[in-house]
Amino acid sequence: MRPTQLSFSNQAGQKLSAHMEWPANQQPYTYALFAHCFTCGKSLNAVRNISKALAARGFAVLSFDFTGLGKSDGDFADTTFSANVSDLIAAIDFLKNDFETPALLVGHSLGGAAVIHAASQIESVAAVATIGAPADTKHITHIFDEALPELRDTGIAKVNIGGRPFTIKQQFVDDLENHSVTNTLSHLNKSILILHSPQDEIVEIANAALLYQAAHHPKSFISLDGADHLLTNKNDSHYAGEVIAAWAQRYLNLPEIIAPETTHQTVASIGDKDSGYTTIIKAGKHFITADEPEDVGGNDFGPSPYELLSSSLATCTAMTLRMYANRKNLNVQKIRVHINHSKQHSTDCEKNEHIDHFERLVELEGDMTEEQRKRLLEIADKCPVHKTLEGEIKIITHLL
Repeated sequence: MRPTQLSFSNQAGQKLSAHMEWPANQQPYTYALFAHCFTCGKSLNAVRNISKALAARGFAVLSFDFTGLGKSDGDFADTTFSANVSDLIAAIDFLKNDFETPALLVGHSLGGAAVIHAASQIESVAAVATIGAPADTKHITHIFDEALPELRDTGIAKVNIGGRPFTIKQQFVDDLENHSVTNTLSHLNKSILILHSPQDEIVEIANAALLYQAAHHPKSFISLDGADHLLTNKNDSHYAGEVIAAWAQRYLNLPEIIAPETTHQTVASIGDKDSGYTTIIKAGKHFITADEPEDVGGNDFGPSPYELLSSSLATCTAMTLRMYANRKNLNVQKIRVHINHSKQHSTDCEKNEHIDHFERLVELEGDMTEEQRKRLLEIADKCPVHKTLEGEIKIITHLL
C-alpha cells in the first residue's frame, strides 16, 4: 500500500499534517508513531527511511509535522516542548480513534525526549525507541546560546538552526526547564531502546549513558557508530529502522502472519490499485515480497518477477553443484552463480522476435584440477530449473 497523506487536529484545534507508511500489501501487525527532531519535519530522509524499514516488518507508521513546522498549522514561535508532547498525545488519540493505538513510539533527538514523556501518559504504549535523544531538555538551548541574552531582555529572538531562520520566545526556554527526561524515564516501566552515535556532535553520546542508567529493564542500547546526528547517510537510517523493528517484535504481542489461503504449492497475492505492484508470495512455508522498481511505478519493496526467475536459476545451479561436489568429494570451498537476464533479438533471420537470454557465470573457489572445473561447468547445465527453462513448458490457467 502506498504512503497516505493525512491530517488531524491538535488540542488547540490546529491541523497537523501527517504521513502514514503502510506495510507492503498487507494489514499492519500494529501501529507506530514517529516524532521528528527539533525544527525538522516528517519529510526528513531519516524519518522516511526508518518508517519504511518498520513498514517492511509489518508496522504502519504515522509521522507528522509538529505545530508550526512543515505543512502543519500554527506558529513555531508560540510552541513549547510541552506543546510538542501535547501534539504527540493528539496523534495517539487520532490513531486510536481512526486506526489503532500505537504500541511503539519512536523519537529522534528532542522528539526522543518527547516520546518518553508521551509514553508515560499512555498506558497502551508498550515500547519506546529513541535516536540521538538528550537526557536533559535544556540541552537543546546550546543550539542557540548566542540568542539567550536577547531572549532574556526582549522575550523573543530570531535564531538560525540548521541553516534556516526560526523565531523563538522565552517561554520555550522556560518550558524546557520544567521537564526532566531522566526522572520521567526512571518511572517509565516500558521496554526502551536507546540508539546513539559516538560521533554525534549535536547531542553527545554521554546523554545515552544517562538515559540508559535512568531506565528500567528491559532496556537496550545500540551504537550507531559513524553516524551523524541527523542520520544523513541513508545506510545509517535504514540500519536504525531495521534494528528498531527487530527489537520491537521481541516486546510487542504481534499476531501471526495472515497467509494467503491456497491448496497449491505457491500463491501470489496483490491488493487494490493503491498497492501498486507490491505482491506477497507464500511459497511452501515461506513468505517473499515481490515488486517492480520505482521507475516503472512500483515501490521496490522486493525483487521483480524476472529477478525472482533469475534467482531460481542461480539458486538451483548452486545447489546442484554443491550436491555433485559433495558426492564426488571435490575440494569446493565456495560456489557463486551470477545471472543476467535480457531479451535479445533472435539471430534466426526467419523470426522477427525477441528471445530471453540468461547469462550465467559460475564462480568456484577451492583446490580443483582444470578437468574437475570443466566437469562442474557441465553439471551446471543439468540443474532442474535449467532443464525446465529449456524444455517444453505448458501453463494451464483456470478461474478459481
